[in-house]
Amino acid sequence: MTYLALARKWRPKNFDEMVGQEHVVRALSNALDSGRVHHAYLFAGTRGVGKTTLARILAKALNCEQGVSAKLCGECAACTGIDAGRFIDLIEVDAASRTKVDDTRELLENVQYTPTSGRYKVYLIDEVHMLSNHSFNALLKTLEEPPPHVKFLLATTNPQKLPVTVLSRCLQFNLKRLPSAQIVERMAHICAVEGMDAEPAALARLARSASGSMRDALSLLDQALAYGRDTLVDQDVADMLGSLDPRHIRALLAALSSGDPAALIAEIRELDSMVPDYAAVLDDLATQLQQIAVTQFAGVESLDEDLDRSALQQFAESMDRDLVQLYYQIAVTGRRDLELAPDPRLGFEMSLLRMLAFRPGDAPAVSARPAPRTPPPRVPVDAPQSAGSPGQPPEVPDDSDWPGVVESLAIDGAARQLAENCALESSTPFELCLSLDERNQHLLTDQLKSRLIDALRARLGAGLNVGFTMREHAGETVAARDARQAEQDLQQAKTAIETDPNVRKLVDLFGAEIDTDSVRPVSPESGRN
Repeated sequence: MTYLALARKWRPKNFDEMVGQEHVVRALSNALDSGRVHHAYLFAGTRGVGKTTLARILAKALNCEQGVSAKLCGECAACTGIDAGRFIDLIEVDAASRTKVDDTRELLENVQYTPTSGRYKVYLIDEVHMLSNHSFNALLKTLEEPPPHVKFLLATTNPQKLPVTVLSRCLQFNLKRLPSAQIVERMAHICAVEGMDAEPAALARLARSASGSMRDALSLLDQALAYGRDTLVDQDVADMLGSLDPRHIRALLAALSSGDPAALIAEIRELDSMVPDYAAVLDDLATQLQQIAVTQFAGVESLDEDLDRSALQQFAESMDRDLVQLYYQIAVTGRRDLELAPDPRLGFEMSLLRMLAFRPGDAPAVSARPAPRTPPPRVPVDAPQSAGSPGQPPEVPDDSDWPGVVESLAIDGAARQLAENCALESSTPFELCLSLDERNQHLLTDQLKSRLIDALRARLGAGLNVGFTMREHAGETVAARDARQAEQDLQQAKTAIETDPNVRKLVDLFGAEIDTDSVRPVSPESGRN
């Protein structure tokens, strides 16, 4: 007997069996029951969330011999034929393999002919964004003026790639990723019906790995049941997925929380003996830090029930909130930069050591050797500072420091002009928020932003993040300060000229006039007007 994969065997056959996507099911059901069915629908969403399943159910509802309705009989030739993939008036096309315009024209040649056996001729085009521009143009004409017996059901994982002319002629439904709890509930039901034992922790692990995709979850369930011989045990699932024991992530967090570099290095060495995927370890670490942050701000009750709430609560109470935010940022950045490291283990290790090296506010930085840890001396903002020096937190200016920081940056040209026109809106120990007048928006190019950010990190610390905001009127900037000072100097120079006794004599003697527009203040560097 041929085995049928769980994802196919348990594919919903009607709207009532759909898991999640209630907003789409409700809209389609109301449209069917009221007779207000549009001629073109677009189902958008990530893989495995039910796009083509909903399209096929809609095709059955349109052609069910009991009438157009959200309630399907499931027994007529149309319902059983569509389920079996042999209904002649449902034309399914994979656009990824038929991208040419000739393919599309061939597909649409028979649009004008009435259905062979059904009520409607339904065109289901999957991954429609893969069509070429010429193919879209060929499809557009039919979408504009479709025959009354034709319905178009389009599915895509990337709706942004569809021309707006196509989007405007479709009713679009965005399908959501399914919550882990819904996926776990569905898999538990399937296991119970199939007579298979499953540990709740194993189902939860599979649901998390599926990332919101029910189809992926059922495929993983199939694989796990084969691995465990029809029994689902959490440890077997972890081994199958190559998941890291949460104990190791907690050990890393404990070493970071206590600021113990020796314990951190020892745990990294133990991890290395298991040859892990260090990118996945950083992902797990970032996930744990996010859960700790949620616990700190919203309470442990806000977490999913399948998580280790007790351990997360302990870390939430023992770790500083700013440190948790900093660690998360470094973990995410380290994950991105891992492939640039000479070796994945070295990149992973440096990411964690960076967490110890940069400590927000007055939190002590970790010494490279066992010694009493004391807060490092705060470096004056006008003093030179190397980027990311070990043992020194990023130096963050306040409003009074900002002009000095700008003047000390190693940049010139347009990048310096950008810096001088930026105002310091806010700062934290690891982030600067700068604002810029809307009239200077032309300065905010990617290249100039990159040069300024590099200069700020070289000046204040490699762990610094820099953000930009456009304002109608930015705050105090170096350029505004310099312009104001220049205006004051000019007014003083004009006053000095007008009140100078020798100048007054020339005016009185010759009836001369002072050309104030030609007056320039004395330059301190040159000593000349």
